[in-house]
This record gives sequence, structure tokens and C-alpha cells, in this order.
Amino acid sequence: MKILVTTLLALFFIGTVARAADLENTLYLDLKDGRVVIEMYPKVAPKTVKRIKQLVRQGFYDGLTFHRVIPGFMAQGGDPKGDGTGGSGQHIPAEFSNLHHLRGTVSMARSEGLNSADSQFFIVLGVSPFLDGKYTIWGRVVSGMKYVDHIKAGVVPELKNPDKIIRMQIAADVVKKK
Repeated sequence: MKILVTTLLALFFIGTVARAADLENTLYLDLKDGRVVIEMYPKVAPKTVKRIKQLVRQGFYDGLTFHRVIPGFMAQGGDPKGDGTGGSGQHIPAEFSNLHHLRGTVSMARSEGLNSADSQFFIVLGVSPFLDGKYTIWGRVVSGMKYVDHIKAGVVPELKNPDKIIRMQIAADVVKKK
């Protein structure tokens, strides 16, 4: 039994490292406390991942706040207005899947319209099955979740001085610069 568990853990970690090696689909999210690494899912949500990459490469997310952070549920950011009402001005069609909203899942925020996702996204802090099939999952945190847990909780406007995204980068672009 011990050998089986050890083997399964080894395969899990090898798989995580192998997936993270796809630098074009790895996102670095720098927060005040450290770097969060997100594995993007271009096969699950190709249009969403393409748009996220465009926005990241434009520097769109740099300096934006986490305007809605509910402990045990999620941390939401990506709004240039900082109050949950803004976006980049380009809606992304819904790409719902059979994936689940587990801790560390990265998903698109949207309004009531199914195809209303734009630039806002959220990182799930606790298992949230009621979101499954209703929001486009485009990635998951593979390291640095402890930094996401430290994002200041609250909802704007009551939340004063919300935490910010220092910078978002595509890992492949970071490697090219070196």
C-alpha cells in the first residue's frame, strides 16, 4: 500500500512539473506576498485563454485590484474600474466544461448573460460545485496558493485599499527576456 501511494504521489508531481513546462500556457501572477503560478487550459477554453494572453501581454492587469474577496469562496479581480462593473470592452463567448470549481481553479467572472465574460476572473478559495457548468474555467493555480489566501478580504466600496495585481506575465515571455 505504501508503495502504491508513493508511486501515485510521484506521478502526480511529475505530471504537474511536465504541465508547468508549457511556458506559453503558464501565467505568472505577482502579488504583494509572492508569485502565483497558473497553468492555463487552452484545450478546455481556447478563446478565453487566447484573450487572457492578449490582455496580459498588453499589461492590462498590471496594477488592477482584487475588488471582491470572500474568504472560503473566491478572490475576484481584473476590473479596470475597480468596482466590479468594468472590463476590457470585448466579451468572450462562454466555454463551459465538465471541470469542477475546486480550490485553486481560475475561472471567468460574468454578468447574467452567458457570453458576458470580459476581463474579470476569479480564483476559487474553497470547493464551489454550484459554479460548475456556469462559468468558464481556464486554468488552475499550480503554486503560490498561500499568496492568494493572503489577499485582503472584502468587497469594494466597503473594502478600503484592496490588494493589487502587481504584474501578470506569460512565463514564455519572461524566459525570452533573460
